[in-house]
Amino acid sequence: MSEDVTVLGYSVVGATFSGVIGAALLYALRRRSVGLQAGVAALSAVLATAIGVAWASSKMFISHHDRNVLWIVLAGAGAVGVVLAVVLGRRVTAASRSVGEMVRRLGDGSGAAGFAVGRRPTAAPGELAALAAELNLTSAKLAEAQAQAEALERSRRELVAWVSHDLRTPLAGVRAMVEALEDRIVDDPTTVARYYATMRREIDRLAGLVNDLFELSRIQSGSLALDIESVTLDDLVGDAVAGAAIAASAKGIDLRGEVGEPSPVVELSTPEMVRVVRNLLDNAIRHTPPGGVVVITAGLDPHGDAAEVSVQDACGGIPERDLDSVFEMAYRGDAARTPGDGGGGLGLAVARGLVEAHHGEISVHNEGPGCRFTVRLPLHRP
Repeated sequence: MSEDVTVLGYSVVGATFSGVIGAALLYALRRRSVGLQAGVAALSAVLATAIGVAWASSKMFISHHDRNVLWIVLAGAGAVGVVLAVVLGRRVTAASRSVGEMVRRLGDGSGAAGFAVGRRPTAAPGELAALAAELNLTSAKLAEAQAQAEALERSRRELVAWVSHDLRTPLAGVRAMVEALEDRIVDDPTTVARYYATMRREIDRLAGLVNDLFELSRIQSGSLALDIESVTLDDLVGDAVAGAAIAASAKGIDLRGEVGEPSPVVELSTPEMVRVVRNLLDNAIRHTPPGGVVVITAGLDPHGDAAEVSVQDACGGIPERDLDSVFEMAYRGDAARTPGDGGGGLGLAVARGLVEAHHGEISVHNEGPGCRFTVRLPLHRP
């Protein structure tokens, strides 16, 4: 029993001595490759066993033959340990370099989506493979965010260019008419009255454009404050139709309003939703030829869990390729951007922003003699 305790004590001392040497070597090699450090760690265990064998042999606890066998076993075990450590080290090193390359590509903005760790992703250690998967996922999100940022920047540049055109052209016309009136180049009462009417119309259009820009700014900056109240749809539709009736009458358009019974009660901000419906009606009146019909309907959706407001016009339909673009900023359906009664192209973008602020949806599809815009609103605020 005492010999067992003695052997145990010396083995602990030998293992401690080997561990101290191994730890010192690992500290000295802390900046070297993982393979070399793994080899040192593997040899530390073999060294501890070798110290125990040497001590046991010196104390005659084992025979000469047994000692030689143990030396052979230790040599084989040490060789296998070093080889396995080198293999593991090479795998970890290759995976680490791949992960480092992924991080570098993320840092310089080139992305790392689809970048595999090593030749086979499954060859990397679990932690590094999981890190690589997270980097790939992060890269995909960054690429998507970058694409969205580029699209927003492109949209912003186009908006600035288009709005500048829509502001500059009528301002130049108004200035020319003002100068003609100041210089008394035009003094015929009929012509003067026409100039004043034209200037008033252009100023109203510019004011509407500025209001749309201000509303878009509030929507996109998140500073839009909604005063939510319970409103019946017939009141909402009635206010919007009353505001658009003069424009419809002037163009000879039959404007009709139909609200289902009983009229749904919706929680919304009245000024903003009246503006949405009014923008849809103005758009419908603008693109419906004289003598046409514009119909606005409101009621519950087929499932009864939301309210719907639809505006049907007689514009002749929208090209299928443009249906997904009609709610974009400055979309107006004409590439030339000819000034006139076409509007600034912001009304539908404002309508979409206000509807989404109410947690609703707005859509458009071709139907009958024209197209139908549909606003879907939850009955209660989520």
